This record gives sequence, structure tokens and C-alpha cells, in this order.
Amino acid sequence: MRHRVAGRELSRTKEHRLAMRRNLVASLFQHETISTTIQKAKEVKPFAEKLITLARTGTLAARRRAIALLGNRDIVNYEEGERVRKGTVIGKLFSELGPRYLDRPGGYTRIIRLALHRLGDNGQLVLFQLIGADESSKKQVKKRSRKKAKGPAAAAEAAVAQETSAAAEAVESTEAGAAQDTSDAGDSQEQKSS
Repeated sequence: MRHRVAGRELSRTKEHRLAMRRNLVASLFQHETISTTIQKAKEVKPFAEKLITLARTGTLAARRRAIALLGNRDIVNYEEGERVRKGTVIGKLFSELGPRYLDRPGGYTRIIRLALHRLGDNGQLVLFQLIGADESSKKQVKKRSRKKAKGPAAAAEAAVAQETSAAAEAVESTEAGAAQDTSDAGDSQEQKSS
């Protein structure tokens, strides 16, 4: 029986799981998108989010704690056959990723299931990625009203109101297009006369 046993074993020893978790999160912070299996992504997601929350504080104590949890791996690129050091994972975490998510209360990562399966063991593959800076404000634009419809009459009125607003927008866009067409025609006549 496995009562109150948390986490996944992933067919690894404790040390191997810890090393795998650190490597996956370091690669996620370096590349911002990685491909892995769904079980590994679900196991690593809370650790990555805790580190980003730690980076949001930006203090020296938080930086030291992140180094203790993750390690401070170098970010290396190969340019013209030579290794070029671009910084460290902790440096990127505290300088880019922490400030990016200052106004976001959580949910810094997402898991997108792919239609691909690994050839060897048919494991489900996913994309594990950080939420972009531009996507943080998308959900704030759309808000629902707190009032609920009181029966079919209210629902019909709401549908009619929505159709009329859509029709009004269509009329405005066609009028704007017609006005632009007439201005374009006037411009072409002026060019012919000159």
C-alpha cells in the first residue's frame, strides 16, 4: 500500500530524480521551452514555479537559496565552432524571468500535449514551456458579468443585443471601407490629372 506517499518514482533512485529535476528546470529556464514526457513535466512543474516565485523577490538570500536548490549552470552557445559563455541560469532567472512575472500571481508554466509518442516506449510527449510576457494581459481583457440570465426571455434578449451590436460593427466597417475606397479613387483621379 502506498498511503500518503507523494510524488512519482519515475523508475529512478532519489539522487537520480533530484538530478533530473534540476536538469529539466535549468533547461527550461535556459531555453524557455522543452520537450519531455507528461509524467516528468507534471513532476517538475511545482519546482519550477517555486523557483520563479523565489526569483520575484530578487534578494541576495533568495538568489543563494535558488543556487542551493538548482545549482548555477552556465549558459553556453556555440558560435563558429567555439564555446561562448552567455551567463548563468540563475542570472537569467533573476534578471529576466523574475521581473517578467512580477504582476502575475502564479501559473508561470504550461504543459501542452503533443500528438507525438516516443518510438521506444510509446511515451506521451509534451511541450513544457514558460508563459510569455505578452500573454499575461490577455485574460484580463475578457471579464464576465456577475449577473446570470433569468430564464429563456433574458437569454433571447441577450442574443438579440449581441446580434445588433455585431450588425452595427459590420455596418461601421463597410462604411469605413467605402470611405477609404472613395478617398483612394480621388487620389487616383488627382494622379491622372497631374
